[in-house]
Amino acid sequence: MDIQKYKQELLHELHAPYKNCQMCPLGKLGRKNIVFGEGNPNAKLMLVGEGPGQKEDELCRPFVGRSGQLLTKVLEALNLSREEVFITNVVKCRPPNNRKPLANEADICTKLLLFKQIKIIQPKVICTLGSAATQTFLNENIKITKMRGKIFSQKFNTKKTLIIPTFHPAYVLRNNTKIKEFADDIKLARNSSKT
Repeated sequence: MDIQKYKQELLHELHAPYKNCQMCPLGKLGRKNIVFGEGNPNAKLMLVGEGPGQKEDELCRPFVGRSGQLLTKVLEALNLSREEVFITNVVKCRPPNNRKPLANEADICTKLLLFKQIKIIQPKVICTLGSAATQTFLNENIKITKMRGKIFSQKFNTKKTLIIPTFHPAYVLRNNTKIKEFADDIKLARNSSKT
């Protein structure tokens, strides 16, 4: 059995009923597309942001705007392609004006899709991009500047998955002195996924 093909079919089956999802308020607030995620369905490293922006909503792909371009450059500098990892967000619909997803929006979408994606993909490492994504996994009021680059763990099914928080690429674009720390965190996530 081709495990990658099998997992891709499971992800397709998961996504299909939600292509026009209206289960949370974001489904009715002007989004064009559900941005499910993309990449290797058998990835050892999963990158999770907070939600799609305008460009992502238009193209139906995660992290393809300016933030995504930075993320892609950092991945490539570490000899990783977007096709080797799986990239998604906590919420799959664009929040109005790119605001942070509300707690109820994130809660609904993680239960409907994100946690099920993780159970299918079974990554060794989830690198959370920004405080909103990190808070989804670590359930606490966090300061990303204090938590970034540290390793946490959580169980999905019966498997332990490492959680490595880092800055959101949009934050790094506004604070270019953080690029080295951001790249170091992605490198840590990559290396941890290979052990």
